[in-house]
Amino acid sequence: MDVSECESRTEEETMELQHFSHPHPLVFFKYQTVASKEVDPEAARCFGCENPLEGGSYGCNQCKFYLHKGCAELELVPRIQHPFHPQHPLTFFPQSPYLGEYVCGLCGGIFWGFVYHCGSCLFDLHINCALLQSSIATNFPNSLHHHPLHFIQNHNEEVERDCSGCQTPLSGPIYHCFDCSYPTFFTLHKKCVEEQPLEINHSCDRKHPLTLLPQRPAHPEKCNCYLCKIQWNGFVYSCSLCNFELSVDDIVSPPTITNASHEHPWMLISKKMSFICDFCGIVGDHSPYLCATCNLVVHKNCISLPRNIRITQHCHVICFSYSFQQNQVEDCMCKICQTEVDTSYGRYCCSASGCDYIAHAHCATNKSIWDGTIIEEGYDEKHGPSNLITDVIEQISIEEIMVASKIKHSYHHHNLRLTFSGEIKDDSQCDGCMRPISNPFYSCEQCKFFLHKNCAELSKEMGHPFHKHALTLTNSRTLVEYSICNACSHWYQGFSYRCYRRGCSLNFDIRCMLMLNTLNHPSHDHSLFLEHNRQRDCSACSGTMEPWSVAYRCMKRCDYTLDVGCATLPLTAWYKYDKHPLTLTYSDESEPSQLYCDLCEKERQPNSWFYYCADCDNSLHLNCALGDLPYMKLGNKIKGTRHRHPLTVVKNIWNCPPCVECRELCNGQALECKETGCNFTVHWDCCWDLTF
Repeated sequence: MDVSECESRTEEETMELQHFSHPHPLVFFKYQTVASKEVDPEAARCFGCENPLEGGSYGCNQCKFYLHKGCAELELVPRIQHPFHPQHPLTFFPQSPYLGEYVCGLCGGIFWGFVYHCGSCLFDLHINCALLQSSIATNFPNSLHHHPLHFIQNHNEEVERDCSGCQTPLSGPIYHCFDCSYPTFFTLHKKCVEEQPLEINHSCDRKHPLTLLPQRPAHPEKCNCYLCKIQWNGFVYSCSLCNFELSVDDIVSPPTITNASHEHPWMLISKKMSFICDFCGIVGDHSPYLCATCNLVVHKNCISLPRNIRITQHCHVICFSYSFQQNQVEDCMCKICQTEVDTSYGRYCCSASGCDYIAHAHCATNKSIWDGTIIEEGYDEKHGPSNLITDVIEQISIEEIMVASKIKHSYHHHNLRLTFSGEIKDDSQCDGCMRPISNPFYSCEQCKFFLHKNCAELSKEMGHPFHKHALTLTNSRTLVEYSICNACSHWYQGFSYRCYRRGCSLNFDIRCMLMLNTLNHPSHDHSLFLEHNRQRDCSACSGTMEPWSVAYRCMKRCDYTLDVGCATLPLTAWYKYDKHPLTLTYSDESEPSQLYCDLCEKERQPNSWFYYCADCDNSLHLNCALGDLPYMKLGNKIKGTRHRHPLTVVKNIWNCPPCVECRELCNGQALECKETGCNFTVHWDCCWDLTF
């Protein structure tokens, strides 16, 4: 390297940029990579596009704020008139205009960085999607979709979803509907728009032509028939006279299929016939594939069932098996749907010695459970990732077991010392899970930082039944000062597990990460089991769950369902005028005139849960007993509200000041300005409505 090149490199590495999205100067990192010691690897993502950092980047290590060189140098105008949303102009925001993340109207990804936003329609475009170009498609048949479609020649792999027509991953040119919002996106391959005939003749129904339809007319949205269990969505060819339907994939069925997972070829039987698939055990009504050597009849899609997969519902690799022997074990229940597994058909079983995990083929490969990753043969199960304890300074022996008594932890800059039976202040909270601190715990001798021993030892990476991707342990205050849990919908601070897949960004607080597949809740006599993608009403709060959410449901035909927020409610709470703990109570047979809350004095609903003290006859709404911010740490400062100063999380017990916005008393947690002479207190929900 000559002198001029060295001087040029030094000059580049010391460049600074004052970017409009951040208050501090950003330093240029010429040879920045995710592994660089100059940048916190946990936060090593571009705040603009949210892709991992690589190549040249600008960053503020003090705030852990980073931008790709290309994103920092984009010429972004404050307002644009975009063809994706012609109704109103879109306004640029350097981060999500909502309390939490936003969902991009094109790619469906969940983001928190740069966004173009329409406040009237709550329409948002991730910065990469906003830079794409489109044109209106004029010849798309109204029978297949009733909204206009936008043609996008090159989406730069931003849209990582399946085609709404053929249900295969999107690639190449696409058509997209901007009137169909999250979570019901409608996006098609170009070929599914231009090359799919509206009517065909098929050998499976020789009497009538089959008409192309956008969905299955014979199967309503909440249908539970055997065919719907295999997740057949998308366009269908249908004969209404014969009540017969074919998926788009069924139309092009090769006469012979060979697959590495089976030693013999599969031959198509191209006719309408009823059969039970030997691989998944689900009834089929047409065109099976036959292995004459093994005498197996299977669905076309089941031919490609992978041998080895990993799902977040289980800690080991599970393997597909079709050795058809009746299992001698009496209780052979699918660990996912909690119904019986008929072992005369294929199923997934755990590969680990002594583990009896078993699941239906269609349950294990459901898209909400499995991310599509196939484990290669000969895969060696490795030990799980380590925790975030970076150094053990001192150890003690307890019953011949060495225990770390003094540690360094990645999320605190001082040493932490272990306490087994120390005195605990009433308001002390764990900085990991935000629950009240309890023994044993680690604490900092220099500041009010506490960690339960279990929270300090959490793994860096975990799988969890709530989500199909692996999740990474994160301090929720690294990028923002607070987050919303995507499982229970509570605002929180502290540690969380976040999905760093691009466009995913889901995060779960520690309380929810400790939940398992099975829940035994005192509100119900039977065990409750985790269920994905079922739109039901919660039996506790009567709220309707979104179709993509998870919940706990009873499988004993009583249809009792709890959303995660209700399932994680603490069983006891405290009321400032009551010396006894209040118990979570599930029904109230009192007279209607007695159904009120002793704190806010407002009416309670007879079928909604509440907290109750039988000794003092005190009844409180859930929110009144727990407060607005039960998982925010008292004393922490909150920036970015509509107040000119940072606000502090406080707990008002006596002489409560009124909220400056709604003028009601701030009983329990609130936000307070500590600046001299400000005299400002506001509820969490009210602070976003401030007009000054």
